[in-house]
Amino acid sequence: MSTTLWKAGALGLALISPLGLVAQSSAEHGDPFMTISPSPTLNHYSPKKQVSGAFKIQSSEAFYPLITRLITDFQRFQPKVSIHVKIGNAKAVEEFLQPPLSKTGKILMVDDRASSFQLLATTHQLSDAETKEFAAQHGYAPTVVPIAVDAVALYVHKDNPLPGLTLDQVDALFSSTRKRGAKASLSQWGQLGLSDGWKDRSIQLYGRDRQSEARAFVKEYGLAGGEFRSDVHEAPGAASVAVDVSRDPMGIGYSALGLQASTVRAIPIAEKEGMPFVLPSRESVADQTYPLQHALCLYFDKPATSPLPDAVQEFLTFMMSREGEDVLLKAGLFPLPPTHAESRAIALGISTRDAAPMNP
Repeated sequence: MSTTLWKAGALGLALISPLGLVAQSSAEHGDPFMTISPSPTLNHYSPKKQVSGAFKIQSSEAFYPLITRLITDFQRFQPKVSIHVKIGNAKAVEEFLQPPLSKTGKILMVDDRASSFQLLATTHQLSDAETKEFAAQHGYAPTVVPIAVDAVALYVHKDNPLPGLTLDQVDALFSSTRKRGAKASLSQWGQLGLSDGWKDRSIQLYGRDRQSEARAFVKEYGLAGGEFRSDVHEAPGAASVAVDVSRDPMGIGYSALGLQASTVRAIPIAEKEGMPFVLPSRESVADQTYPLQHALCLYFDKPATSPLPDAVQEFLTFMMSREGEDVLLKAGLFPLPPTHAESRAIALGISTRDAAPMNP
């Protein structure tokens, strides 16, 4: 079973998963979208003091709208904190793995020194090799903090009787390389057990464009790192995929979980043949039984024994508040299960309950 597991560790909170959730703007997800309210047990962000400082966030392109919204809302409370966001996909990870500035011999300007603390916002889980590379360069492992969970669903036309798919079948449908082991591509609905008017009809494939984290996630996990078929119709927005499938009874497409429309339906997914088919839902994401989910994480370049800079600590406190969770939910993300969220906060020395709001 593909589950995303969380545990408190010596370095904060470690993420353990078969893959490293996607953060996309609500505009990218499209409307209508599943509505989730912030947890009523979370406290409002109520800073005890005004802080100043600067730090950098390396972010994938798809995360940029979310990160900038978090920063904008945070700076209403803490206007003296400067946060520089640099966009990059694979390069963001590469730069995060580079040796610390103190070891490069580079002469830093004052502004560079102030903003040398670095975070990486990504759905990519650092591999063992990448973690070892970071540790070799820095002398300590990176700290990783899960922020929220995202999930990808497979949508078919409302009249399509397909009962569900295994991940092997997802790979055989969308991949040209079939790294999960299928002997042949799936190109007709009859190959998936449909009969009557469906049996000899060709399957039409829909998905996200190359800028989408959803596409990257499906490629890395659903296709086991393989390549997409060239005949997948790619759309720039999550809602566009649902619209395309709603207009094509022979279509199937992947997109962000949560799109609600009477003309399409999300189908159950099984990790492997013989395992339970799980319908994507808020509940199956929360209990980690739905396979196609992953986490948005922040990686820190910080020794385990060193405290976080005040500006970073306050930014994290904001993200774990009711205001921060509201930003995440509006981006189409799912909150961490309460027990995991509480463990994350405790590991970082952050209280998530019981405070009154402070007007910015």
